[in-house]
Amino acid sequence: MSVQLESQKQILKGCLEGNKADQYRLYSHFSRKMYGVCLRFASSYDEAQDILQESFIKVFEKLSSFSGKGSLEGWIRRIVINTAIEKYRDKIYHLSVHDMTDNGHFAEENMGPSMLGTKDLLLLIQQLPDQYRLVFNLYAVEGMNHKEIGEALGLSESTSRSNLSRARALLQEKIKKEVRLSDKAV
Repeated sequence: MSVQLESQKQILKGCLEGNKADQYRLYSHFSRKMYGVCLRFASSYDEAQDILQESFIKVFEKLSSFSGKGSLEGWIRRIVINTAIEKYRDKIYHLSVHDMTDNGHFAEENMGPSMLGTKDLLLLIQQLPDQYRLVFNLYAVEGMNHKEIGEALGLSESTSRSNLSRARALLQEKIKKEVRLSDKAV
């Protein structure tokens, strides 16, 4: 169900006035799509839920700054991405360099011969080390260039490029391994 422009204005007005029903309508309309964005940046479903919740708190806090120029969805998406980046920055201070290179294990599910679905690929992306996952998503999905990524994450452009290259290599390894496991299971 699409929120029509006039209806969207009514809902925004209600949200600004603190109307809980309108806040729920806004959340209900955008939460599913924004959760998909959160999943790409998070390392788990729980972390994605946290990012989504924090993002919508910010949406409601900052809604008065939405000028109406551009799409509301794009404005909310930017808040979600920035919240994911902030969560990463907070997390990075608690990680050592060793933690960032040790990726752990990934789910071994039987996905059929040489078949990886969207959900399976998402799980593999979620298993990338945090910095690699963020750079990969900002570049490959959000279309940011390395200068923009560097500014957003506090990295040099060359570090952004290097992290993207490593993310791709790790992802390719994981995909190959997953395909081999699924082929053996058949």
